[in-house]
Amino acid sequence: MMEKVKVIECPRDAMQGIKPFIPTNEKVKYIQALLGCGFDTIDFGSFVSPKAIPQMVDTAEVLSKLDLSKTNSKLLSIVANVRGAQDASEHSEIQYLGYPFSISENFQMRNTHKTIDQSVETLQEILNIADASGKEVVTYISMGFGNPYGDPWDVDIVGEWTEKLSGMGAKILSLSDTVGSSTPEVIEYLFSQLIPRYPDIEFGAHLHTTPTKWHEKVDAAYKAGCRRFDGAVQGFGGCPMAKDELTGNMPTEKMLSYFTAEKADSGVNWMVFEAAYNKATELFSKYH
Repeated sequence: MMEKVKVIECPRDAMQGIKPFIPTNEKVKYIQALLGCGFDTIDFGSFVSPKAIPQMVDTAEVLSKLDLSKTNSKLLSIVANVRGAQDASEHSEIQYLGYPFSISENFQMRNTHKTIDQSVETLQEILNIADASGKEVVTYISMGFGNPYGDPWDVDIVGEWTEKLSGMGAKILSLSDTVGSSTPEVIEYLFSQLIPRYPDIEFGAHLHTTPTKWHEKVDAAYKAGCRRFDGAVQGFGGCPMAKDELTGNMPTEKMLSYFTAEKADSGVNWMVFEAAYNKATELFSKYH
């Protein structure tokens, strides 16, 4: 029997850093194309301050225009605070709230203007909101593979946070390679240590990469037991704080090729995906 993998396609991550505003209808057409591919989840937008991420100001409008009648893909929206979680939870079409929780104090302050302690309180409230509205929370452990700020980091620290977040009720933890600095050795070690220790938690990999490093990163995570992977078509987007302009999101098409070679079932229809891939080229060449 083929091993199943969940691929989470992240057009939100691909679009959010683009300065010219992408018209709502163009976002809708692109996300609609992705909804037909067979991805487990589409990370389609975010309920965050328009000042912080102006590109995502129309997330609710985009959602209202999507035809969800013929897709099995679930929808995920990023939220950065309690108000965002409340706004997102009012939409029955959204199954997942994604919260970026950094284990680097410096990055947490830069990303959400909160200390880690404040972020723990926020996450607990978001978990409660999700519980009350029948949604699940994906907690992204950003800087999960190390950080460039000199903040303390090692595998034990990630393990301690996994223990604490699990105790709070977090069930899906996605380890995020926020600035693309992870190595295959660290990826393999982290997942191989954490996955057997926490069988009730679904671990994911949100990896950023340069064009030459994608294979070794996906391979390390997959071989260590990870079965949930975030990507963006052609690697568009990525963390704007990464110093290397070649660092982008994990290219979805590369991951899909890898899973095919490994005889793992991603559920993605290659023919439909090819059409979405072409739409991505058309869209992002206009606004990049």
